[in-house]
Amino acid sequence: MKINPAAFKTRRWFLQLWAGLLPAMAKPNEAGAAGASLRLPLVNPRIVVAKSRRLLTLYSADKVVKTYRIALGLSPVDDKIRAGDRRTPEGDFYVCIKNPRSKFYLSLGLSYPNQQHAERGLRDGLITRAQYNQISDAINRKLQPPQYTSLGGEIFIHGNGSKSDWTWGCVALDDNDIRELFDAVPVGTPVRIDH
Repeated sequence: MKINPAAFKTRRWFLQLWAGLLPAMAKPNEAGAAGASLRLPLVNPRIVVAKSRRLLTLYSADKVVKTYRIALGLSPVDDKIRAGDRRTPEGDFYVCIKNPRSKFYLSLGLSYPNQQHAERGLRDGLITRAQYNQISDAINRKLQPPQYTSLGGEIFIHGNGSKSDWTWGCVALDDNDIRELFDAVPVGTPVRIDH
């Protein structure tokens, strides 16, 4: 019996995927495949997080270049509303800081709370008009918004593992993945977090 090498790779890939050794949706020998190295520099990089699929997708020039398995906050389904709810926020953000000395290996700080979270917080009485104005001003200037309001803050993409949901609202990757992402994206990179 003659073995088709292409079929063997497909079967092997399927078994690795089934065993949890590859992130879901990664395909071998294609851009974005698990284990493939990034071509740097990226062109207009952006990040999309799909919470329900536990995937972070990195784009360059509007093309997928890599997908990563992620872990989320301990209450991962709903959008973040307030400090301590352990939810991962949803919406449009940007990388506002890069921390090479993170207690979670490396981290990319996100611009949470964004304008929509600030508007909801003001409407619901969670923040004052002055806090709302500070958040709006920071967002308009592409800076880090205030991190210590009742809306919460310090939402990062960081390391320390992606095997199960464990963070207080952050997006966690395996250390080798955050190293690659940390080196590839600059401050200002757009980040979209979808349910």
